[in-house]
Amino acid sequence: MPSTDSSATSGTEDTLELPLLDEIPQRLPDEPPDAAGPVACPCAPGPHDRCGDLLDHLAAWGPLDTPAGAFQLVPARVERDLPLIARWMNDPSVAAFWELAGPDETTEKHLRAQLDGDGRSVPCLGTVDGVPVSYWEVYRADLDPLARYYPVRPHDTGLHLLVGRVADRGRGLGTALLRAAADLVLARRPSCCRVVAGPDLRNTPSVAAFLGAGFRFSAEVDLPGKRAALMIRDRRPGRPA
Repeated sequence: MPSTDSSATSGTEDTLELPLLDEIPQRLPDEPPDAAGPVACPCAPGPHDRCGDLLDHLAAWGPLDTPAGAFQLVPARVERDLPLIARWMNDPSVAAFWELAGPDETTEKHLRAQLDGDGRSVPCLGTVDGVPVSYWEVYRADLDPLARYYPVRPHDTGLHLLVGRVADRGRGLGTALLRAAADLVLARRPSCCRVVAGPDLRNTPSVAAFLGAGFRFSAEVDLPGKRAALMIRDRRPGRPA
């Protein structure tokens, strides 16, 4: 879902487009092991709120098995990841939605606005078996200007994404990774009862991917620059939070 705060997220997540395989590095360096542990009480107060981490130590969430392999959200580092992410943003299909085409400095400014902020939005690479295959922004929807446009609940967590390599389009990878990302959010954020997103209504493949990943269509929402499908993944299926 695109944030309405241009300092954090000037694009949207719903392109489901990535570059060719030879544009992707083989692996990222090893990341810290999963330290978050199991969730004992859904929708309980977040254990990390007191220490100021607005997304419950996303860097320590660890991997999750999917049909495609072990999926992990790895917080982006400008010095390591900028060339790859900027290359993705310059794919014409991606640029039409994210509006970040141009020199690397354009993407760098977008990343640093989040990395230098208070932690309410974290840019990430999504890796499968250590290989970067997607770009994500995980953010606190309840602390985002998006909250002006729908009935927000405390700790709602939003997802922006750019996912899928050319060879993977139309083969279900986006759906699998969306499901995994939502599962990670709900497992690692005890205070969060809903994961939200807002793909452009015109992007029917993206809407279908969210539906396939367990999100439900909640409403049409007029956001700056587009009409979006508000998609919600509830912690308890069939019981809207």
